[in-house]
Amino acid sequence: MEVDHLFEIGDKIVYPMHGAGVINAIEEKEILGKTQQYFIMAFPVKKLQLMIPIAKMDKSGMRLVLNMTAIEKVMDMFQQGEIDRSLTYKQRYKINTDKMKTGMTRDGAEVIRDLMLVKKEKALNSNEKTMLRDAMQFLVSELKLSNSMTEPQAADLLHDRLNWEKNAG
Repeated sequence: MEVDHLFEIGDKIVYPMHGAGVINAIEEKEILGKTQQYFIMAFPVKKLQLMIPIAKMDKSGMRLVLNMTAIEKVMDMFQQGEIDRSLTYKQRYKINTDKMKTGMTRDGAEVIRDLMLVKKEKALNSNEKTMLRDAMQFLVSELKLSNSMTEPQAADLLHDRLNWEKNAG
């Protein structure tokens, strides 16, 4: 049962809500009496391995990791933006959650930028702190795979860009 798919073993991918990973294998498995092909993916930053049915890839939002130039361009947005003070915490949290679910680098970077702007004015609550940490981890995972860097190097690059934004303003 061969299934057509856009991804191959060794591809560096981003999977929404999990970050960047690598497709390590494509295996056929029988689960609950149904035989399907699965991507076996490793997510090094989260130290996680997932098995996703290939048939569900179309709706998953999975995509290839952006190249470093594209990620740098996205991180340029850390310099722009301001807080929408008309939003309640609940509205802001829903908007940010929806952005994180897309798995798009730009959306995740907007969450980081917006929460960092809020953080400059007041302490983030525990849910927003968790969301900021998750959004940063997501971007670090993509930076790591995009540029073949270590996790600490990717985290340092992100923090440098965020500090640069702070110092520039």
